[in-house]
This record gives sequence, C-alpha cells and structure tokens, in this order.
Amino acid sequence: MDPTTNAFSTDDSPAAAQIVEISNEPTGAESDSSRSNRTVFYISDGTGITAETFGQSVLTQFEGLTFRHVRLPFIDSMDKADATVARIDAQAMRDGVRPLVFSTLVNPEINQIVRRAQAMFLDLFSTFVEPLEQEFGIKSTHTIGRFHQTADSSKYKARIEAINFALQHDDGQSSAELSRADIILVGVSRCGKTPTSLYLAMQHGIKAANYPLIPDDFERRRLPEVLYQYKSRLFGLTITPDRLAEVRHERRPSSRYASIANCRMEVREAESMMRREGVTWLSTTTKSIEEIATTVLQQLRPLGL
Repeated sequence: MDPTTNAFSTDDSPAAAQIVEISNEPTGAESDSSRSNRTVFYISDGTGITAETFGQSVLTQFEGLTFRHVRLPFIDSMDKADATVARIDAQAMRDGVRPLVFSTLVNPEINQIVRRAQAMFLDLFSTFVEPLEQEFGIKSTHTIGRFHQTADSSKYKARIEAINFALQHDDGQSSAELSRADIILVGVSRCGKTPTSLYLAMQHGIKAANYPLIPDDFERRRLPEVLYQYKSRLFGLTITPDRLAEVRHERRPSSRYASIANCRMEVREAESMMRREGVTWLSTTTKSIEEIATTVLQQLRPLGL
C-alpha cells in the first residue's frame, strides 16, 4: 500500500464503534520527541475532506515535525460527538501531548461537545464563516455537506466522465476516441503520468490520456504514430534518472527496467525526442501532483479549456 493511502480502522469500545476512523502513517521527519510527534484529527459532520485538505496544507509549513493524520467523518449525532471526545482524549493520554483538531463541524451543539476534548481545536467555519457573515450582513445557511451536494450538476458529471476517460486511456492502453482528449501526457514509464491524469480528471474535469515513451520509440526516433495527429495536445513529463530508478526499484527490484543505466538512457532519449518534436515538458522530480497539474492547466488555457 502506498504510504499516503488511508487505512480504515475502528476502535473496539462501544462508544467508538459508532464512528469510523480513517488514518494513515505519520508524515514528516522521524523523531521520538513529543514536540515532533503529534496526532492530528480532521473532524466533520460531512466527509472531512475539506478539513483534511486545509489542515495538511497548513501543517506542511512546519518542517521537522511528524504528524499522524486521523480523519473522523460523519460526526452528526451527540453520541458520535461523545465518542469523538473519548477518542481524542485517549490519544492525548497515549501521546503525552494534546492532539490538534481541524474541524468543519456545522452543528453548534455537536461542535460544543467536541470542543471539550483535550486538544488544540481549530474551527475552520468560525474562523472564516463568521467574519463573512459580518461582512455580507447575512447569516450563512449552516448546511451540512453543502459543498458536496453537486451530484446532479454538470460539473460533477463532467468530472465522472473525465475519470472514466483517464482510466480507459491510461498508459496507452487505448487509442479509441483520443480526439476527445483535452491533453495527452507523454513520458517514460513511472514519471507521474497516471496520477496527474487522474488528478486533472477528478479536480478539474479534464479528459487526460497518457502514453509511455518506450525503447521501441527511441529506436525509431519517433513518437507513437497515433499521437502525431494530436500533437498540439501533447504535454511531456520527465524525471531525474536517480529518482526514476528509485521508483522503479519499488515495483521491479534488481531488474534491468529499474537499473540506473537503463533509466539514464530512457530519460535522455525521451527528453531528446520531446525537444526534437517540439513537445512542451517539465520535470516531476521535485513537484507535487498539484504543481504538475497547475502547469498543465496553464498549457490548456490558450486552447480555451
């Protein structure tokens, strides 16, 4: 399992059985000090994704700290609120330091219960919604899950369609309906094409296909033939040979595919081909998926997408 993948777990106690915990392994620098090892809870009466996204963005500003991330979604009853407090207090006792809580709880009664926990409580709604109420001169709806009530919207449907398209056109497995692609990512295997394609689909509704550049292409000194009629939609990704060898070694250790010599050859040939063919490209080595996707979107804007 990828280290960033959430693992589902539940507590065996009767109270905690009412809530579902979504957690992952600590992120950040390894340390045994209580200052460096903190548990962070993301709590919501909805999915908790908003609280988690915001919280993790803030926490990345603190280098040298290690965080264990725990998301507690759908805390939408008094019983679940009480169970949440018990869960947080138990973690505080176990860690020897109070956890952090990023909350998007809307219900004021549930919010007050969870605030009793032994934690540093960061209420995102009170931080932003209340000042906006004062600015606009009106009260907010305080509706649970308002942001996610988009299942019947055209944008939501476009994202679902784009996700299906990305899956069907991953790694060059299909050239059917490539004319519908908004962008076609090219690059050596394991340079980040698939996660970028899916991110563009899920977050922006962009139909992204991706094609690997392989040794056969390098021998012919040409892109895959099917791509030439869509050349204006190509965007290249590359990566340093050392990082590529590291990533490939996790998949196929001690193979020629993962050898540093082969990785150097493939990266050199792929970059040479993209320069020769006039394909815009960037290195993914030190960039996040969000940064890569933003650069791709800048490439798409002149096309009116």
